[in-house]
Amino acid sequence: VTGASFVVFNGALKTSSGFLAKSSIVEDGLMVQITQETMESLRQALRDKKDFKITCGKMDAGDVKEYVDICWVENEEKTNRR
Repeated sequence: VTGASFVVFNGALKTSSGFLAKSSIVEDGLMVQITQETMESLRQALRDKKDFKITCGKMDAGDVKEYVDICWVENEEKTNRR
């Protein structure tokens, strides 16, 4: 689990790159590079207020995967606070 001050979603990852998605820590935030198709699905999930999971890593990496989970919460007391 990684806490971040901000998240950037970049929808310019090409399917020919061999990656499902890529995540990296940038300063005190997180950058997630995703395909255009995944970006469209993410946008729809945000509009619908639905949880969304992004699987990161190489397409042929087997079981070794990272996940970026976007979760809607009912109780804000359990989220990060400043």
